[in-house]
Amino acid sequence: PVIEPPATEYLPQMIRMSERLIASGHAYAAEGHALFRVASYARYGKLSRRSRADLIAGARVEVAPYKEDPGDFVLWKPAKAGEPSWPSPAGIKVEGRPGWHIECSAMAWKHLGEAFDIHGGGIDLVFPHHENELAQSCCAFHEARMASVWMHNGFLQVEGDKMSTSLGNFTTIRES
Repeated sequence: PVIEPPATEYLPQMIRMSERLIASGHAYAAEGHALFRVASYARYGKLSRRSRADLIAGARVEVAPYKEDPGDFVLWKPAKAGEPSWPSPAGIKVEGRPGWHIECSAMAWKHLGEAFDIHGGGIDLVFPHHENELAQSCCAFHEARMASVWMHNGFLQVEGDKMSTSLGNFTTIRES
């Protein structure tokens, strides 16, 4: 698979957020990774209406040995050979790359601020993506909220599959 590099214009924000989270105890460095400490955010799971126990019980991914808790997620990870990489935050010696969630929080911070009015996306992003974005952003900025309103849309179905441009199964309004 092709690995898309993150938008490099957000690297300073991603690094600063990761360092803020580590400095405040909401994250930690382990084996070249910066990981968010989920247990440090009491409201984790509220957006997706899931308890921490349900989240751990439903996990199907092998837990990495360097994680303090199975629910902890990556803010920054060591780059593999051939991947784009940058100097890592918080004194991590190996070059690395940001995790998916921190990149979105950094974009929101740069363009909308520490807290803003409306955040939206597909229903498939509620967990884990938006849940993780919310936790790391609130903890990085000591805010009670990231967005005042979270809006999630469902999917249009075409012959039983989700309509998407990547599948090529979409119809425009003009074609209808």
